[in-house]
Amino acid sequence: MEFMHAWLILFVVNLVALMSPGPDFVMAVRNSVLYSRKAGIYTALGFAGGIVVHVFYSLVGLATIISQSVMLFSIIKYIGAGYLIYIGMKALFSNGFDKKINLSGKTKTTMSNVKALRSGFVTNLFNPKATMYFLALFTQIIDPSTPFEIQLLYGATCVISTFIWFSIVAIVLTNQKIQKIFLNFTQWIDRICGGLLIALGIKLAVSKV
Repeated sequence: MEFMHAWLILFVVNLVALMSPGPDFVMAVRNSVLYSRKAGIYTALGFAGGIVVHVFYSLVGLATIISQSVMLFSIIKYIGAGYLIYIGMKALFSNGFDKKINLSGKTKTTMSNVKALRSGFVTNLFNPKATMYFLALFTQIIDPSTPFEIQLLYGATCVISTFIWFSIVAIVLTNQKIQKIFLNFTQWIDRICGGLLIALGIKLAVSKV
């Protein structure tokens, strides 16, 4: 797969997945709204640290699989495409983000930078869906001929985009008026993201390695 085309697919799929409310989104909203913008940004940095771990073992695992069997890699690729379609279906019929969170805008207590960083890292690292997600994502854009340097670039894209997106969430949701509007539309955001994930999953399933 041509590099720019593969990178664009990875960027779009990952961005859509980031925008779809999940455990990381819940934690980002919680720490930003209940504590502070700074806590939200450090939480985003923690998410990025978790992504580094997921990217590392995913790339190492794929390299091992490719070296042993291209056919096995192809099978995993189709399973991965199916998983993207599956999470797209779940998002499509989701009710969006739970609005029970306190939106008063008042800070209840403080959260240290280390605690915020740790909460983001642990939430992302132990998300049971993350392992399958990254294996699904990378099997769509990495093939046996992909140089390791390009694979690292793909991984860095996921890490950096995660930090930037959740930092934006923290900045936006520390504005009380914006946070209420944003949270009211999470159901539609989830549906749009779900539709895009399904379409991309189908496209990737029928594309040639």
